[in-house]
Amino acid sequence: MSKTILHPSEFHTQYLQVGDLQMHLALEGEPGAPLVVLLHGFPEFWYSWRYQIKALAASGYRVAAPDQRGYNLTDKKPPYSVFTLTADIAALIKSLGYEKAVVVGHDWGGNVAWLTAAFYPEVVERLIVCNCPHPAAMVRVLRSPHLPQLFKSWYVFFFQLPGIPEGALSRNNYATLASSLKSSTTKEERVYFREAWAQPGALSAGISWYRALVREIGKVTARDTHIRVPTRLIWGAPDPFLDKKTAEESVKVCDSCDLVEVPGAGHFVQQSMPEDVNRLILGFLKKDSSGAQS
Repeated sequence: MSKTILHPSEFHTQYLQVGDLQMHLALEGEPGAPLVVLLHGFPEFWYSWRYQIKALAASGYRVAAPDQRGYNLTDKKPPYSVFTLTADIAALIKSLGYEKAVVVGHDWGGNVAWLTAAFYPEVVERLIVCNCPHPAAMVRVLRSPHLPQLFKSWYVFFFQLPGIPEGALSRNNYATLASSLKSSTTKEERVYFREAWAQPGALSAGISWYRALVREIGKVTARDTHIRVPTRLIWGAPDPFLDKKTAEESVKVCDSCDLVEVPGAGHFVQQSMPEDVNRLILGFLKKDSSGAQS
């Protein structure tokens, strides 16, 4: 890969008490500048946003990229319900001294971002999601049934088994997880991810997010999850885990959502093609409410 490696030590990181949670996060940019919250997915941690943190801070934003509940250096404290995870993000925004933020999420962080905008619309200024369908759209596609997505979702069912996924994914120094990141990270960068996965309880916590969602998806879809804030859905393609139909269905549950595909980027789009993603994020943030450039 030709991208310059950014080391975790090059970022300002700290701990912040967020409700009952001691949350670890990267925090960059001038205090008081408009806040952007970046939410990582599985199997990642705050570092997956390394290219966006610096670019957004340089463009005049205050940027917070937390290790979400259970991940890396943040407390391993159940429950891992999406109702708890979204409450964490609403509380984080308040704990940083803000009323509202732009919320950006990738993969599982996208799921949290979608539902934070749905459950706590008062704290979300704008929403940007990378390679994650709206949960209601995902359910609709799976129930249709859409066989390509059913086949791609096999691992979600595997994660429901007690203990076995943890053993399988930790084998050979997390070889399977590292392989999933191979096309979007360097060997040196994957060392940092391995260190995050090796934090006591972190891998089980991340898998527990999937277990909790399967148990409570009926409660989620029973709620009003329509998205009323301006939204951009960035879709790295091809995605081995998610069919594009799930993205197309996600647009239908939003008042205003534009779907932008990034060919050749794959699932970990913000890491594999960071300049494209930075351009799409910043371009969206510069639009006024009518969609015109400000």
